[in-house]
Amino acid sequence: MKERSGAIDARAARRRFERAASTYARAARLESEVGARMFERLDYLKIAPRRILDAGSGPAAGAEKLRRRFGAAQVVALDFSLGMLKAGRKRFFERRSFVCADFGRLPFGAGSVDFIWSNMALHWAGEPPEVFREFARVLRPEGLLMFSALGPDSLKELRGAAGARRVHEFIDMHDWGDMLVGAGFAAPVMDMEMLAVSYAEPAALLDDLRGAGQTNARADRARGLGGKRFLEEARAALGREASFEIVYGHAWRGAPRKREDGRDIVQFHSRSGPLS
Repeated sequence: MKERSGAIDARAARRRFERAASTYARAARLESEVGARMFERLDYLKIAPRRILDAGSGPAAGAEKLRRRFGAAQVVALDFSLGMLKAGRKRFFERRSFVCADFGRLPFGAGSVDFIWSNMALHWAGEPPEVFREFARVLRPEGLLMFSALGPDSLKELRGAAGARRVHEFIDMHDWGDMLVGAGFAAPVMDMEMLAVSYAEPAALLDDLRGAGQTNARADRARGLGGKRFLEEARAALGREASFEIVYGHAWRGAPRKREDGRDIVQFHSRSGPLS
């Protein structure tokens, strides 16, 4: 797996989303579109979850749709931005269904969740393998994880106009799959698609990214302001179309291989029936 050079500054990322809490719903048109496409993919999966976790929920629009789709299930919206959760609370159903926490350190017991949904959030994780291990811990055996994230060809126009260090690095589809297997998930299914988003003017792309909190939080980002001249040059070089590579994945939680005390679990099968 390719090593990422552009690590995420978690504190900076949280500040970005806190500032964007009041504008996210209007600006996050891409996230809304990808979420709708994920819901279409759910039609091919037969599940009846009792507890659902929306990991990286933002203002809980996806969690609200999950509640409507799975009416008997408890749906928990989790995000590291308290401002985002407060914005969602105005229209969401139960106050106790909001949890402010990092999805790399989930405040839930092992095997307590049936279905984890994560739409366009995992590319903000500083250590994605650790997040997948946490997902695997809280999912029950044969529980489902379904997610979307940005792939490496996303925002290539902005990267060319503004410079590589001003745009996040995104993980390849195959690397996402390897991380799932390493975390204990079985038979991950990965695919991707390219979306081209057109804007009336280049500034509209930058406005949407800023309004949705999707601005540079790389740890190695240049400190200080780019200046008016830099912004004008970037807008001139951008054009009116932006490319987004969308990675989709789903996988089932495999059966545990070890007990909590570290002993391996070995199953013996007999053709005549259970061994006694």
